[in-house]
Amino acid sequence: MSVLRSMIISFSIYSKIPVPQLEWDDRDMKYVLCFFPWVGAVIGVLTVLWGTLCRSLELGTVLYAAVGTAIPILISGGFHVDGFMDTMDAFHSYQPREKKLEILKDSHIGAFSVIQIVIYYLIYFGAYSEIDQPRALAVVGTGFFLSRTLSGIGVVTFPNAKNEGLLFLFSSKAHEKTVKISLYIQLVLCVAAMLWLSLWTGIAVTAGALLTFFYYRHRCFRELGGITGDTCGYFVTVCEGVTVVATAICCIAGLV
Repeated sequence: MSVLRSMIISFSIYSKIPVPQLEWDDRDMKYVLCFFPWVGAVIGVLTVLWGTLCRSLELGTVLYAAVGTAIPILISGGFHVDGFMDTMDAFHSYQPREKKLEILKDSHIGAFSVIQIVIYYLIYFGAYSEIDQPRALAVVGTGFFLSRTLSGIGVVTFPNAKNEGLLFLFSSKAHEKTVKISLYIQLVLCVAAMLWLSLWTGIAVTAGALLTFFYYRHRCFRELGGITGDTCGYFVTVCEGVTVVATAICCIAGLV
């Protein structure tokens, strides 16, 4: 029963999917991160279904790419994009570490976050419009699962930059061994599925995701001394963008 409650809590926090609202206790928090990638699975399924519908109805490329770009935002409620924007403001402030952590807590958005998010979605939209193969789109769908799996591994592996907030709550209450084993198993299965769908595209996306993961660790440690809830959103957003760009390149190169 505790596992089921953990799954419901995970979906209630990380998505806009309607689920029962539960009160949290320490037992429920132990396994919440195990189900974080499942939100990505829902996004992936809807992404593939949308692509299938577009092919069946012969809808235009712009509509296909626009809705495809919007699906992750609609399902997550912009949860991770918010973290991306806050992190961009902090990283581009060029202030001392303590000031950057204060900027992350500020609910206002700055010019840097707006500039970066516009650039991000221009690239995302353009790359998405080049993904015209069903198997390639399926790899993108699997990528939403992959980004969240890696993010969850980061939460239970990397130190926190501050001893407060939602991330600290989850990482401190998580059953570390169980969560790590669960996420690593899901990671292996996810990568295997990508390689089965399209070998070269799967390799490109996996390599891009892992490089993004290690860059994320390096930059957060250098700039903040650890990770925060906002930087986790930053990683998920960037990893999704890398997945779409890598897949688009494979489609253009005929490697799908």
